[in-house]
Amino acid sequence: MSSGSAAKQPGSDPYLSGHGDSAYEVLHYDLDLAYKVETNRLDAEAVLTCRGLAAANAVHLDLHGLQVRKVFVDGRATKAAHDGGTLTLKHSVAPDEEFEVRVRYAGKPRPVPSRVHGSTGWEELTDGVIVAAQPHGAPSWFPCNDRPDDKATYTVQVAVPPGYHVAVAGELEGTRRSGATITWRYRQDSPMPTYLATVQIGRYTQIEQPGTAVPVRSLVPAGLDQEAFEASFGRQPEMLAFFAERFGPYPFASYTAVITDDELEIPLESQGLSTFGRNHVDASWDAVRLVAHELSHQWFGNAVTLRRWQDIWLHEGFACYCEWLWSEHAGEATVQEHADHHHERLSDLPQDLLLADPGPRDMFDDRVYKRGALTVHALRLRVGEERFEHLVRSWITERLGANVTTEEFIEHAGRVAGLDLSDLFEAWLYRTELPPRPEPPATITQATR
Repeated sequence: MSSGSAAKQPGSDPYLSGHGDSAYEVLHYDLDLAYKVETNRLDAEAVLTCRGLAAANAVHLDLHGLQVRKVFVDGRATKAAHDGGTLTLKHSVAPDEEFEVRVRYAGKPRPVPSRVHGSTGWEELTDGVIVAAQPHGAPSWFPCNDRPDDKATYTVQVAVPPGYHVAVAGELEGTRRSGATITWRYRQDSPMPTYLATVQIGRYTQIEQPGTAVPVRSLVPAGLDQEAFEASFGRQPEMLAFFAERFGPYPFASYTAVITDDELEIPLESQGLSTFGRNHVDASWDAVRLVAHELSHQWFGNAVTLRRWQDIWLHEGFACYCEWLWSEHAGEATVQEHADHHHERLSDLPQDLLLADPGPRDMFDDRVYKRGALTVHALRLRVGEERFEHLVRSWITERLGANVTTEEFIEHAGRVAGLDLSDLFEAWLYRTELPPRPEPPATITQATR
C-alpha cells in the first residue's frame, strides 16, 4: 500500500473538513469484522456498493488509524494512497456509474482525534467496546464516505469470543459459533449515515420491555440496581408510545438501549439504538431526561437527518424539547416551566451564538440545545397546538429517511401553518441576541391558573 498526500475531498462539510466525498454516494456497506477483545485487534473487510454523482478522477474514503492491506475496485486490485485518515483510490468516476470497492484492513482501532470535537469512534471499555461516532468517528472502524447526507443500508457481522453480546445499529439476523468465536450478523435496511452506525460489545444481559408496536429492549451489565433501572429506563415503552402519538409511528424496526458497565460522560444515539453509562441509571430527572432525549432522536436526527452539520439545532433543539414534553406528560415540571427556567439561564450567558450556524466549535454547546428547544416552543405558541402537531408530524412523514436543512424546515412550517413566521425564525435562528421569553397568550395563561 503506497502512501502520499491525500487531497482534500471535494464537497467536505466546513464543520468537518476533510471528511466525505461528494463525487459519489454509497448505496450499501457490507462489513465483516473479527475482533479480539483482550488485545483490541480488528481484522476486517468492507465492501462498498457505490454510485457516481459527478465526474472525478479519484475516489476518497475516510479511514483512520488502521492499516490497509488490499483494495479492489470491481474485483480488480487498485492502487491507493492512505494518508491523514484519507484512503485515495485511483479510479475515475462518472455520473450514475455503479462500482464496488472492497477494502481489507486491520489493526488496533482507536477514536478519531479532533482539536474541535474531541475524540470519537471506536473506544475500548474495561471489558468491551463502545462506538460513539458523532460527528466524525465512523472512520475509526470502517472505510466510509463520512458525510451525514450520504445514507446507505448496511450488513454487519462481528466475530467475538464467547460470553460477549454484540449490538449493532440494525436487526439481528442470527448468530453462529465457529471454534473459539461467535459471529453476530445484523442488517440495517433503513438508510443510515455513517455517524449513526455503531457496534457495542460487552457482557450484557438482554431485558425485553413489552408494550409497544415494536420490540424495545435494554442490554444491561451484571449487578445493575434493578430499582434504579426501572425508575430511569423502565418507562421506555411508554415514552416511545407517547412520542409516536405526537410525531407519527416509530420509524425503525426496534429500539435498544445499551447500558455499559463503565461510566460515560454523555449518552449518545445511534439508529435504533442508544448508549448510556452505568452512571445514567438513576431515578433523578437528570437521568430520566436523557433517556427521553436519546429516544426522541430516532425521529429528530435519525429518521430525518441534517444535510449540513450547521443545522444541528434541528436534532438537538427538538430532542431537548421532547425532554420537556415527557416531563409534563409524566407529571413533573410543565413545558412552560422548563422554558422559563432555561430562558433565564440563557439570558445570563454570552449572546454570541447564531443558532442556524453556530460554528464547528459550538455545534454541541448547551446553548444550541436549549435555545433550539425554546425556538420550538416559540413556534408552538405562535401557531397553536393543532397546527403545531400537524406541522411536526408532516415534517417527519414527508421527510422520512431524507436529509434536510433549516431553510427547508422554515418553508415547511410557514406553508403548513399558513402563517408568515419569518420574524420568529429571524429572531431565534439568525440573530445572536436572545429573544424575549416565549409565553402563552394571556387568555390561555389565565384559563390554566
